[in-house]
Parts: sequence; C-alpha cells; structure tokens
Amino acid sequence: MPSIERAGQRVHFEVSGAGPAVLLGHSYLCSGEMWRGQAPVLAERYRVVNVDFRGHGGSAPAAGPFGIYDLVDDLAAVLDELGIERAVWVGLSIGGMVAVRAALVRPERVAALVLMDSHAGAERPWIKVKYRLLGTLVRLFGVRPVVPAILPLMFGETSRRDRQPLVTEWADRMASSHVPSMLLGLDALVGRDSVSGRLGEVAAPALVVVGEEDRALPPALSRELAAGLAAGRLVTVPKAGHLSALEQPEAVNRALLEFLGALDLGN
Repeated sequence: MPSIERAGQRVHFEVSGAGPAVLLGHSYLCSGEMWRGQAPVLAERYRVVNVDFRGHGGSAPAAGPFGIYDLVDDLAAVLDELGIERAVWVGLSIGGMVAVRAALVRPERVAALVLMDSHAGAERPWIKVKYRLLGTLVRLFGVRPVVPAILPLMFGETSRRDRQPLVTEWADRMASSHVPSMLLGLDALVGRDSVSGRLGEVAAPALVVVGEEDRALPPALSRELAAGLAAGRLVTVPKAGHLSALEQPEAVNRALLEFLGALDLGN
C-alpha cells in the first residue's frame, strides 16, 4: 500500500486513473473507502488520489495532537510524492474543511474545490459541548456504545429507513475506530478556526454539495459557504444526509462530473 511519512506520521493513499489530478478527502470516522462510488467513475477521466487521513483507514494511528492545517500539509505532501503540482481538492465534512483551507494557505496547489457537507466556520458552541461529552463517553466506554447516537448525524432519515445494510456496514466500521485517533480527530474538528470571513479570497472555482437531510452540518451552512465563495455554486442532493457520497452516489457523481467537465484543467 503506498504511503508517505511526514512529521513522524504515516499517511496511506491510493492512486487510480490518468489525467488531471483529483484529490479526495473523506469524512471524520470514515476512510477513503467512503469514495468507492466515486473513485472508479472519476478514474475513467482523471488521476484520482484517495487519501486516508491520519488515524483513519490504512494510515497509521495519529501520533499526537494535530489540527486541520496539519491535514492540509499531509495532503500536500502526498501530492509532492506523486509529482502533482495542482489538483482539484474534493472533500466531505472535515475533508471539505481541509480543502477550503488549502485554497487559502496553498492556493497554488488548488485547481478547483468540491466542498461536500462541510462548513467554513468554527464549531458552534453548543456542538462543542455535545462533542466533548461524546469524547468523554468514548474514553470511558469505547466507540461502539455511542455509535447509535452518531448514526443520525452521519446518515439521513431516508438512508436509515431504506438502506439499512449500508448503515449497518458503516456503523460497524465506525465502531472499530482507533479510540485515541478518534479523540484526537475530534479535537481537531472542534478546535478549528473560522475562515468564513476569508472565503472571498478563494479564487478557485468551487462546487458546494450538501445532502438535504444533513443534520451534522445542515444545508444552511453549505448555502452560506457557497454564497461566500467568489466562484461557488450549490447543489443539494435529495434523500441524503451527511455522508451524501455514500448515500446517493449516482446524484453526487452527476454533480461532480458536470462540474469537473466544465473546468479547464489542462493536462
């Protein structure tokens, strides 16, 4: 499995296809497997780089505290390893938070953005309290007992009703999360800064995608994100919650391919 070492952290990634580079960043508590409905389709036209964030998937457990900008640097290091100067950064949830910050601090590496079920602001105070409580429960009892409380935040009502095998699969995946890494990732999420006031500085074309049933980061936050970007547009995915790429892959693929196909990405 290909990986890089950066700052004492091993980061796993997979590469498929050929053409302009598309860099995928997944949600918290998931992995690059989250993009299984998108990566093969994108690889027919693009060079797809699918990264597991530190502490997730095939990457090593988180070696210590980290923040969102450390993840920006991890992904940039993967691009360096592959000799890729610029890519379309596609991110869902924390992946989108990483991508939009990359556009601000490493704009030369960002050809375009796809920000899915994400947020440009700092964590909301009442959500911080809720997530700190969640972290305490995980420390005391492990991940599995809190998964039933997590699922309604990750999957929409439609998926929980009509796609039970998918929900069960990912509930089991989340329950097997490495606890110290989960808690360090939670700290990165709740401790993030706000870049809402800087969205106008992002010159890259941007697509904002949100599931209409997203409870973790509701559609209003994506509307604000799209409105704040100089070149942003919004697509709402029906019958999808926070993990819209998993819940409605065909609708997400249509939006992705339409957006990517309209870009001038060169070779």
